[in-house]
Amino acid sequence: MRISSALRAGLVALVACAGVSSAAYADSGSVTLTIYKGGWIIGGSAGGGTLNFRGKRYGLSAGGIDYGLVFGGSKTVLQGRVSNINRPSDVAGVYGAAGAGLAIGRGARAIVLTNQKGAVLELSGRQVGLMANADLSGLAITLK
Repeated sequence: MRISSALRAGLVALVACAGVSSAAYADSGSVTLTIYKGGWIIGGSAGGGTLNFRGKRYGLSAGGIDYGLVFGGSKTVLQGRVSNINRPSDVAGVYGAAGAGLAIGRGARAIVLTNQKGAVLELSGRQVGLMANADLSGLAITLK
């Protein structure tokens, strides 16, 4: 039995549509975070910010623990974009990254992180203070 080309094209289109993932419908927003960090060998960070998503503003809290070669204290103001989210709660989660950095006085920072829900933070900004680190850092973000 021969299948007509129109029917075959329709079946191919149906299979293609069924295979589209929900990630294709993911959205993005903007994020501003202010993080205060300090420590000696073991350090901590805390702060907050805002998420602008689909015309609404949501408050964020951030905090984490650093370990390794850590000393000093700093304030970092980061701005950027969060992508691959479907709702504001997708931003909440634990972001981990291996990193190394040094800032004396004013220093530029840029970072890309992903959480367990697949949200991708692309942030850049300025760091003020004396902070040297070669550590594994974890940053937890929650909605207020």
